[in-house]
Amino acid sequence: MEFNHVHKSKKRVDVYEKVTGRAKYGADMRFPDMLYAQTLYTKYPYAEIKNIDLGSAQKQNDVEAIITAEDVPNNKFGVIIENQQVLAEDKSLFIGDGIAVVAAKTAKAAGRAVELIDVQYKELKGVYDSLEARKEGSQLIHEENESNQVIHHPLRKGNVKQGFLESDVIIKREYDTPFIEQSYIEPEAVVAVPYQENSTITIYGSIQNPFATQEAVASVLKEKLNKVRIVQNHMGGSFGGKDEVVSSMAARAAILALKTEKPVRLVNTRDQSIKESYKRHPYKMKYKIGATHDGRLKAMQIEAVADSGAYACQTPFVTWRSVVQATGPYEVENVKTDTYGFYTNNIYTGAMRGYGSPQVIFAQESLMDELAEELDMDPVQLRLKNIYHNNSITASGQKLDSHQVSLKEVLTKAVEKSDFIEKYNRYKKEQPGDKKRGIGLSISFRGCSLGAEAIDAAGIILSLKKDGSVNLYSGLAENGQGLKTVYCQMAGEILGLDIDRINFMEVDTLISPDSGSTVASRATLIGGNAVKKAANNLANRIKKFIAERYEQTEGDIVLKDGTIYGKKDIEIMSIAEMSSKAAMEGVYLTSYGWYVSPEISWDEETGQGNPYFTYVYGCQVAEVEVDIKTGEISVLKMTAAHDVGRAINPANVKGQIYGGVMMGLGYGIMEELKTNQGYIQNTNFDEYLIPTVKDMPDIDPIIVENPDPDGPFGAKSIGEPTLELGAAAIANAVANATDKRIRSLPINLEQIIVGRKLSKGGE
Repeated sequence: MEFNHVHKSKKRVDVYEKVTGRAKYGADMRFPDMLYAQTLYTKYPYAEIKNIDLGSAQKQNDVEAIITAEDVPNNKFGVIIENQQVLAEDKSLFIGDGIAVVAAKTAKAAGRAVELIDVQYKELKGVYDSLEARKEGSQLIHEENESNQVIHHPLRKGNVKQGFLESDVIIKREYDTPFIEQSYIEPEAVVAVPYQENSTITIYGSIQNPFATQEAVASVLKEKLNKVRIVQNHMGGSFGGKDEVVSSMAARAAILALKTEKPVRLVNTRDQSIKESYKRHPYKMKYKIGATHDGRLKAMQIEAVADSGAYACQTPFVTWRSVVQATGPYEVENVKTDTYGFYTNNIYTGAMRGYGSPQVIFAQESLMDELAEELDMDPVQLRLKNIYHNNSITASGQKLDSHQVSLKEVLTKAVEKSDFIEKYNRYKKEQPGDKKRGIGLSISFRGCSLGAEAIDAAGIILSLKKDGSVNLYSGLAENGQGLKTVYCQMAGEILGLDIDRINFMEVDTLISPDSGSTVASRATLIGGNAVKKAANNLANRIKKFIAERYEQTEGDIVLKDGTIYGKKDIEIMSIAEMSSKAAMEGVYLTSYGWYVSPEISWDEETGQGNPYFTYVYGCQVAEVEVDIKTGEISVLKMTAAHDVGRAINPANVKGQIYGGVMMGLGYGIMEELKTNQGYIQNTNFDEYLIPTVKDMPDIDPIIVENPDPDGPFGAKSIGEPTLELGAAAIANAVANATDKRIRSLPINLEQIIVGRKLSKGGE
């Protein structure tokens, strides 16, 4: 199918203002009489707050207000479970809990005042291990609960006992993953302005999910939603990380702004950001798998325990995605899976790119290579024998019959492009010298959009102006992923306009339709369908106007290249001329598009149902070089094949692949937020290591396209799938190179030097 605007590599519509420095980020916002806020954090991860003495701080010059939990109208909020404190009240529950916030005329004055606040604590013995937290009689983090369990998601299919009895080979393995920081370059920033535009409070900032922040702030202030306005500024990265932490900061700034009746700016330093913001969940996973001698999977039993930290945050939903994907994209007759989240006094955990899938994919794809080793099969052969195809039945009992299941296609293309089979067999042989090469792969399926976590819907408003230009109002946000460009391409395709004629307005809860959070790689799929609906509604209105006045039938009218054509391709007039004429006649040229995803289902007791209405599929191959003397790992090449349905902007898709592969590399060999009894040991990028351009391997992106019937122009998702595969592929490559199986991330030099020998022999 030929397109004029979609399926084309178009320049990003926001590129000019970003490269010229004109783009306004949260910390760039300035208002008259603006105050500067600073937060005082707890001294201990877990402690009673006996007394807070503000006297000395309040006497400081330029200090205008100080708030503690006593000043917060409603101190608890949360998207799923409302147990997160805006400011610690009776107890601090983790090292990033805020105790007080100062607003002063200068940032320096606010910082001085924070240091003068005297807090008396009684340090308490906390719980810092999720397995300890699950034990009966363990110290309760939230005393109103009966246990530290946040959530338990079971999944049951078939009879695992019978499946293991029918297995010729059974292996058990344990895997674990660490806390991971989102590592966005721009720390969190908000500015709260009181009594603006008929709102009680207006908040600007680096806000990933404006409507979630609006709900949190309104709840904290005990204010109506229509009195809280959120305006999103440009974002310097998020990756899931600027949700609950920004909501908390926005609430603090809002309380201070209302108290002083002045704008209040609250911007985190890097140190504060790492201390206060939530992380990717650490997982401890136990896998048991049974198979026949010829490699047919018969049974899989899985237990995954996530550390939720001090608050529930996104743990109930993150662990739910894990239970859906825990067996991988394999046909298994008998499955027993349990995913859990438990409270601890560690830093709390929430959304990060991948959202519960990188952890289980690392485990299951390592496990598949370990099983292949036990069966003396190559890892490609084992996977091909068990992967999903059209009409396969998943672990949750869903029949994959609504779209093209392209696992074989992505696997085959990545294997062929990387010359996997030849290299895998060559690297298995004895290699001379200290530097050993290896190659490994991993595959995945990923449910698109929110799935059974929540109702998934989005809205778009398109307003055609007198000169033929268009304003686009979206309820989903541009967080750096290229959403503005993709939406403009979709609207332009239907309206026959170049994307430079379409202006994507920043998300403003005063105008934009509430479309939920910009998460779960849902923006192109769900929001894109809303763009199509709005654009079709507007195009139909244009065609009706022309048909009624120029003796045309609506079916013959075509909008293309800014011009309206009638039957026999006769040029009637430009869209700009039509817009002017329509405006003069009082014709309404604003349209609304609202899209609700297809029906899905989930049984909480059995884990059976159709959790997502469509899926994407991917395969990544990693080639590494390992110095067994020093433990240094170099990732030489990554081949990444991903089915995206249809690429609306192929260049943007490749950008997502490059970025996702690099984040997967960091997860695999480098990144780890280290904690000790609740204290964070690496609160800056000098010690929390992330990949740089020097670590970037040769990345070979392979875009696979099988247009989805439920996707806008056939498009699906790409943002998160690119991140979830890398660590597992690298782990398998390291094992191929060294004959050592590392089951704990990150695979760093210490692990290489002391790593366990690749074990053999089933149970």
